[in-house]
Amino acid sequence: MKPELFKKRDIHIHVPEGAIPKDGPSAGITLATAMISALSGRKVLGSIAMTGEITLRGKVLAVGGLNEKMLAAQRNNVPTVIVPAENEKEIADLPPELRQGITIIPVKEYREVYRQVFR
Repeated sequence: MKPELFKKRDIHIHVPEGAIPKDGPSAGITLATAMISALSGRKVLGSIAMTGEITLRGKVLAVGGLNEKMLAAQRNNVPTVIVPAENEKEIADLPPELRQGITIIPVKEYREVYRQVFR
């Protein structure tokens, strides 16, 4: 991205507190991807779903509700899902019917997400 891009644009992201504590942070890598796409003009592959909290240094952290997120991907015919590597135990424990037809990509850092979604 070009630094002059920020001379005419401000970015403000407000994520209000949800009804459930920790409701929302699992969209961190998705929000980062959307911002990079909007600012760079690069399109994100539409065949990938993702979940993961992200630190300011780009580390991808574990999330809850992996079963429900995998079910949503399956119901929407999304063939690839990026998930935090820290969720590997939950990935292994997923019922086989939730894994059927889905490639799961565990990641530790955002740069791994970037390589998958911007090709």
